[in-house]
Amino acid sequence: MTANLNAQWIVGFVDGEGCFYVGVIKNKTMTNGYQIQPEFTVVQHKRDIQLLAALKAYFGCGSVGVNHGDRYHWRVKNLDHFINIIIPFFEKHKLKGKRAIEFQRFREICLLMKQSYHLTPAGFEEIRTKAINLRVRN
Repeated sequence: MTANLNAQWIVGFVDGEGCFYVGVIKNKTMTNGYQIQPEFTVVQHKRDIQLLAALKAYFGCGSVGVNHGDRYHWRVKNLDHFINIIIPFFEKHKLKGKRAIEFQRFREICLLMKQSYHLTPAGFEEIRTKAINLRVRN
């Protein structure tokens, strides 16, 4: 099914079904007690799991698994995959509407993390605030 996907279709699909998210998770092993975890997810009913597998194959990253109930996800959580694959794709193939704004905010957080800015107290607080404000509210 990978051959049937094209960049424009993916952009439209992600505009409607994608989610850029940055979690701030308690983690005792981290210096400040928290971990910042960027995540890109697309969720579909199990009848469309082949679309999620096709996205995984197209991008060559992420995992497909059960989200909850009869819903499945394709999820990317690796910062290097964001920097080298996901972000360049959406820089070249532009999202529209609120998803474009969320992507730009997500991109900014990932780029700061790539520079290890989140490991400083000031950087952690700045990224935490950006994560809270990532979603565009209707």
